[in-house]
Amino acid sequence: MSDLTYRVVNRVFRLFFRVLGLRIEVRGAEHIPLDGPAVLACNHTGFLDFSFVGLAAADRSRLVRFMAKRATFDHPLSGPLMRRMGHIRVDRACGAVAYRQAARALQDGQVVGLFPEATISRAWTLKAFKHGAASLAVAEQVPLVPMVVWGSHRLSTVDGRGALRRGVPIMVLVGEPILAAVGADVTAVNAELRRRIQDLLDEAQVGYPDRPRDEQDRWWLPRHFGGSAPTPEAAVELDAAGMSRADSLG
Repeated sequence: MSDLTYRVVNRVFRLFFRVLGLRIEVRGAEHIPLDGPAVLACNHTGFLDFSFVGLAAADRSRLVRFMAKRATFDHPLSGPLMRRMGHIRVDRACGAVAYRQAARALQDGQVVGLFPEATISRAWTLKAFKHGAASLAVAEQVPLVPMVVWGSHRLSTVDGRGALRRGVPIMVLVGEPILAAVGADVTAVNAELRRRIQDLLDEAQVGYPDRPRDEQDRWWLPRHFGGSAPTPEAAVELDAAGMSRADSLG
């Protein structure tokens, strides 16, 4: 694991986003602890979400060890970087291994990042949450920090949508940490986490400074905001179809 590699990658992302002229606004960064272990839990709408979470944490001098799917580690370009940066590989067939690695990282005083929805939301609304973030926070007695990134899906997301256009606003909202009691009910903590992330997402969507240019540009808004994104029900079907294709490809 190389923190130097991580810091270089962060600088590259900052430069890249500056060249794109992205209008990045971070609110509530003070809720990310300056030291000690913590779990950061964020919504997931685009492929670049991790970079905006990571840069918000880097402004607090923290490096986030993200839990990421196996395919990211298997890729010839991203894989070596993911390993050198100390991220945690998640294999659907043996998730317990990744959980233990994340727990050890927290025990070492590090920050672990998760996307409780596990995969990108095609509806731009919150999907059902996995229990990993809440379970780690309760078991290791560390702060559970809710976060939201909004706008990154306009740059790059599933189904080939998004484009690296200039001047896109990106909002990163960080909420107050959840400090779960010893032996707290993980399901209840997970529900509270989802509620807080939903509140942050509502705030980001209402306060987002851009609006679609025309009817074709309404794809990046959820249905309840007048957008043309799939309904949550349709998104579930699309997710299932995508998972079936991935399984058939091995």
